[in-house]
Amino acid sequence: MSTRLRIAVQKSGRLSESSLTLLKDCGIRIQGGRGVLIAPAANFELDVLYLRDDDIPDYVADGTADCGMLGENVVAEEPVDVCVERKLGFAACRLSLAVPREVDYPGVGYFQGKKLATSYPNILRNYLHGKGVEAELHTISGSVEIAPTIGLADGICDIVSTGSTLFSNGLKEVEEVMRSQAVLISRPNLSDVKRAILDKLLFRIAAVQRAADSKYIVMNVPVDRVAAVQAILPGIKSPTVVPLADEGWCAVHSVVEEARFWDTIDEVRAAGAEGIVVLPIQKMVV
Repeated sequence: MSTRLRIAVQKSGRLSESSLTLLKDCGIRIQGGRGVLIAPAANFELDVLYLRDDDIPDYVADGTADCGMLGENVVAEEPVDVCVERKLGFAACRLSLAVPREVDYPGVGYFQGKKLATSYPNILRNYLHGKGVEAELHTISGSVEIAPTIGLADGICDIVSTGSTLFSNGLKEVEEVMRSQAVLISRPNLSDVKRAILDKLLFRIAAVQRAADSKYIVMNVPVDRVAAVQAILPGIKSPTVVPLADEGWCAVHSVVEEARFWDTIDEVRAAGAEGIVVLPIQKMVV
């Protein structure tokens, strides 16, 4: 039996390109195209299996694949034994209930006794049960949004990204059932060899994600203002401070979280920083 780690990714669709880009950013070169079922990595002990997203949980659970990249919503819908190793930070969306725009929606109790069309009956059933609502569920695999128009259902539960598809079909979003993003799952009881390979992959993914969430900044700061700027910029451990050729000035280097970037820039400028240069980070290993 091969000791190479087998990872399943969606063969087409919204998650496919992002999954392969993440592997590339992790320094992994995949050989061949997606016209084949299995594509090996040239420089890492890993093979990529191209599968339908709905099939990935079953393939991982039964050991055909060792791990997989797919949406949280698919994992939640499929009652199989897999482990969520890490959230991947892309393909964010939500699973929501929607009704025709003309409906004067009073709350989730509206769905009591109503017909709902969805591709996620297990998630929806559990959600409604938690709200004390019983509805008639119709499971369909595609074009869920047309169900109310053709009289199949009173409302739908489907994946929403921007809401434009709902709008174009005369629907409005009324309840958020769950939020979803891409995750990496694995099967239980991986061999020690494959667990070690997966841990290496997870380490690389963490480095890529930290880099994506951070910016490297360099600024000129008067010596008498360095302490004030340092208090704002802890960096990974602490800022790097380097004396400049011009007496009385230092260059301060630090890493700033993307979420606080502009607030931090305003604070360091107010503390005396000048000539601020912002650089992207490719990887950040801690």
